[in-house]
Amino acid sequence: MIYTLTLNTAIDMNIHCQGLTPNAVNRTSHTEYSPNGKGVNVSIVLHKFDSPTCALGFFGGFSGKYIIDELTKIQVKTKPCFIDDITRINVFINDNENEYKLVSKGPFIPNDKKTEMLTIIESLVNNSYLVISGSLPNNIESEYYEAILNLCNKKNIQVILDISHPKLSDLLSYKPLLIKPNDDEVKEIFGFETKTKPQVIAALENIHAQGARNILLTMGAKGLYFSNGTNIWFCNAVKIKLISSACAGDASLAAFLSEWLPEQQHIEKAIKKASATGANVAESDGLGLLNKINIYMDQLEVTLIK
Repeated sequence: MIYTLTLNTAIDMNIHCQGLTPNAVNRTSHTEYSPNGKGVNVSIVLHKFDSPTCALGFFGGFSGKYIIDELTKIQVKTKPCFIDDITRINVFINDNENEYKLVSKGPFIPNDKKTEMLTIIESLVNNSYLVISGSLPNNIESEYYEAILNLCNKKNIQVILDISHPKLSDLLSYKPLLIKPNDDEVKEIFGFETKTKPQVIAALENIHAQGARNILLTMGAKGLYFSNGTNIWFCNAVKIKLISSACAGDASLAAFLSEWLPEQQHIEKAIKKASATGANVAESDGLGLLNKINIYMDQLEVTLIK
């Protein structure tokens, strides 16, 4: 079982319009809503690929109920922790030339609900996997990650981390099974440039030395890298018309895990599937239809660079 944990769940509201003019009424051409939050996205895509998954998270108000209802409709299992505050709504506007991302901070999580979530995690099946993704809502400090990872260590739950928080560098001491930074996060959190292949190799080797056992480095249109501490692979990216990059990284991670777990084999297929899925999602609103993955995989090439 691959559990996912989204501490800051969301609804994504994708708006399309022809131009965006300040101080004027802007008419939209169409709007789409989707259940969201990084771990939620991972569970949806894992389910699409027939990988057993269950989504954990905080859910509140009409928006939280909407996410649970939508996940139930597509038969994604959930272990919700219900809160009184309202789950956030993020807004993405595409004016046919540019994309604008309006991301909300998130709801207030009371202390008793933080404890309740830890109890839920403690109830998870031993020897499983937990993907921890996304941002922290109000009243959850970065030390909460450590409480979660300590529980996972006790239950032999393998942890996959996809967080943008500076705390990520400290959490490497727990030796997570996999981390999935993008190139911006490698620079902001770890201080490494990734503009050239030698820079990428140096960055990955340093991050491994800090405790990461495996690293999936996504770089959008520039492709992605995977390192298992011994070898490093690179996969290019197919050219697409960008609609929204909001969910692409989450979908890439899910696609990779669907082939890589549990034996950590099928590395080249997992890398290609991650790149193809990310591209297919980026040319869509939300997660889209995920209907071009096999076509894109045939166009990709994986290279062993170390």
